[in-house]
Amino acid sequence: MQTTILTDIEGTAGSISFVRDVLFPYARRELPRFVREHGSEPDVRRWLDQVATGHGAMCDDAMIVETLQGWIDEDRKDTALKALQGMMWTEGYARADFTAHVYPDAVDGLRRWHAAGHPLAVYSSGSVPAQKMFFGHSDAGDLLPLFDAFFDTEVGGKREAASYARIAVELGRAPDSILFLSDVVAELDAAREAGLRTVLVDRLEDYPQPRTGDACNGHPRVESFDAISP
Repeated sequence: MQTTILTDIEGTAGSISFVRDVLFPYARRELPRFVREHGSEPDVRRWLDQVATGHGAMCDDAMIVETLQGWIDEDRKDTALKALQGMMWTEGYARADFTAHVYPDAVDGLRRWHAAGHPLAVYSSGSVPAQKMFFGHSDAGDLLPLFDAFFDTEVGGKREAASYARIAVELGRAPDSILFLSDVVAELDAAREAGLRTVLVDRLEDYPQPRTGDACNGHPRVESFDAISP
């Protein structure tokens, strides 16, 4: 049976700087306009209302926007924020305001594994729509056809073993037939606890101080997808 490869995005398939320096500032800047123009649409309103009811029953959209901008500054892993960011990034990609950075070795690896018959999936804290826009509008073109499934924090937190168990069930695969790639050791720990195989992707572009020895916590370490053998 072929190994299913489950990959993180930020710091793994793509650079941390793209998210930090391009996507986050774009969402922060566009948020007031986006809420003003789309706040009455049901798919947007549901997330705004979730923020409001979960944080003091705010009734003013300006207060909600201010709260969300603060969460962007904190890089908070909130599902409502991620969903709204995904919608804004969808507009940005569609207008070609930017394309997504994917490391060339990641592009080559994903294409190679797909051609070899390995199912590919994504698990990222960014919303599923944001993930699809990322890979659909990458520097290397449309990579979406390579993937079979996408998962975000609606399946659970990335540092919780139960999330990876759920993903295995949804993929219909035994946990030990799934290889999870991430730059975050705590995420890899959770995946390993659920029975998945793991690889720490330790890119020098994102982590100038290599993480070796005990810092890997027993996870195999690579510096690019070229070194990964499913």
